[in-house]
Amino acid sequence: MAGASRILAIDVGAGTQDILLYESDKPIENCVKMILPSQTSLVARRIKQATAEGYDVFLTGNLMGGGPCVSAMKRHIRAGFSVYATPLAAKTIRDNPSEVEEMGIRIVEEAPAGVTVIETRDVNLDSLRQALALFDIELPECYAIAVQDHGETLEGSQRRFRFQHWERFVEAGGLISSLAYREIPDYLTRMKAVQADVPGALLMDTGSAAIWGALCDPAVAAHQEEGLVIVNVGNQHTVGVLLKAERVWGLFEHHTVLLTTEKLAAYVGALQRGTLSDKEIYDEHGHGAIVHADYPPGSFFEFVAVTGPNRRMAEGLGYYMAVPYGDMMLSGAFGLVAAARRLGMVE
Repeated sequence: MAGASRILAIDVGAGTQDILLYESDKPIENCVKMILPSQTSLVARRIKQATAEGYDVFLTGNLMGGGPCVSAMKRHIRAGFSVYATPLAAKTIRDNPSEVEEMGIRIVEEAPAGVTVIETRDVNLDSLRQALALFDIELPECYAIAVQDHGETLEGSQRRFRFQHWERFVEAGGLISSLAYREIPDYLTRMKAVQADVPGALLMDTGSAAIWGALCDPAVAAHQEEGLVIVNVGNQHTVGVLLKAERVWGLFEHHTVLLTTEKLAAYVGALQRGTLSDKEIYDEHGHGAIVHADYPPGSFFEFVAVTGPNRRMAEGLGYYMAVPYGDMMLSGAFGLVAAARRLGMVE
């Protein structure tokens, strides 16, 4: 069965949501594109406004990404105000309800009187529908969305739990086609929350989408068969993969704020040699590193491509700055469309 002719791709980051309305009958350069504040940034702003106005806050809606909004909650509480959240919205903060309550956030079913009510969710189709309607554009029926999902863990390290997902992927053969989900594993609760809000959507991790998107740059794709390294330097996380043809042989994930240009170069070099240490990354408060045991000894994928909003960290290292379709900020959205096309969701 032929795929749809239109798909909305939304790459949800910590700072922005990068949006592409792909239409198969147009050159991709002429498709509608938007770089908008992420929903977590919008929620953070609304909490900040409530702090300034002296109101308690009630969070209701769905599980979503934390980051800026959780930081705003902490500041709100330190300012002497209360934060209430439904059980589902509270999972934005921590998976374990007791940890949420230890932070001073009260889990309740209904809003107390006199509070500012703020909705939580990663994707708000109503607002996008309204924005596009101003230009006589209708939303499509097909969606592909990327979020960064740590996975649900009620105890232990979230960093370690998330990286175990990457480890299973590499050890199972590392095929990039398996990084796009129509059926989502139960523990990837943020992805499942998005799919509940946008039924039928294809889901990917933001790092996976950016890496697939970098391959939409012909200069990057030219090295895929011989092997290369692709690094996505995001606002919160940096992911580097060792890729040959359709297989990821190894990868690392770290927190961008903890990296420097020198550290990035060292990690990429060790990844190329297949010697990067999981312990080194984890001990420096990153997520970890893995290189498959069958990675051929002596291999060295020389070409390195970099994408992501903080790619300037790699300036001066001699790496190639990937620019798929002339627009680096939409690497993730381009990757989502490429994955959807591979799966036959869109023409």
